[in-house]
Amino acid sequence: MKWKNIHCIRFAAMCCAWLTLTASAEGTGWYCVRNSEHRQPELGADLRWVEEYDGYYLDRRHGDACEDKVLYLTFDAGYENGNVAKILDTLREQEVCGAFFVLGNLITREPALIRRMVEEGHTVCNHTYYHPDMTKMQSKDAFAAELTALEEEYFALTGEPMAKYYRPPEGRFNRENLAWAKEMGYKTVFWSFAYADWDNAKQPDPDAAVEKILANVHNGGVILLHPTSSTNAAILGQVITTLKQEGWRFGNLDELTAGDNV
Repeated sequence: MKWKNIHCIRFAAMCCAWLTLTASAEGTGWYCVRNSEHRQPELGADLRWVEEYDGYYLDRRHGDACEDKVLYLTFDAGYENGNVAKILDTLREQEVCGAFFVLGNLITREPALIRRMVEEGHTVCNHTYYHPDMTKMQSKDAFAAELTALEEEYFALTGEPMAKYYRPPEGRFNRENLAWAKEMGYKTVFWSFAYADWDNAKQPDPDAAVEKILANVHNGGVILLHPTSSTNAAILGQVITTLKQEGWRFGNLDELTAGDNV
């Protein structure tokens, strides 16, 4: 229970000022300003450098006018409360694969869930071992230790190397972080849409959540969802079905990061 509370509090900080891009000497918080016109959101001038360090937040090759309509489902998963398994059930039924950015806690406490992700074709990615503010890391060695610890835990469980995709905890980062991640062979994956789904004690209304997600999809979009959300567990099937009916398909991170995407 303590881990869950800490996890929720940290994620609450991530989205408390959704419509603002924040920056400080210590680091930058990642935010995208939504639009309901189904257009790809643009980065502010102060964040465009992110793409120079293998940072991704959408698929630019699938622009607003592209006829091939693709979305990328990503999930930040730190623990299981019954809803992660429900999310996996829905993805299996819909024959859709996503990317799960996991923490050490999920691997050590829910190994069967991680094995299931692998067996069902999902990409398991690095969200660090303990979910710290990575901008507080004073050296590359300290930064690398968080990612390497998770890699090692994952390899010990699955016998496979972890996919080289990284998402900063709380969406906080700086230039050094992204440079260090790139030197380690990682591509940093942010998002172009998210909503307030992280607080288990204050879940969004399901109908309103469906409306919000569908109103904000855009071609090449990277959607961030928290699979511990009871709302997401309840609505994901409906959302995917509707998107399929509207002509959307779901890509994986290898497609997102392949070739020139700037």
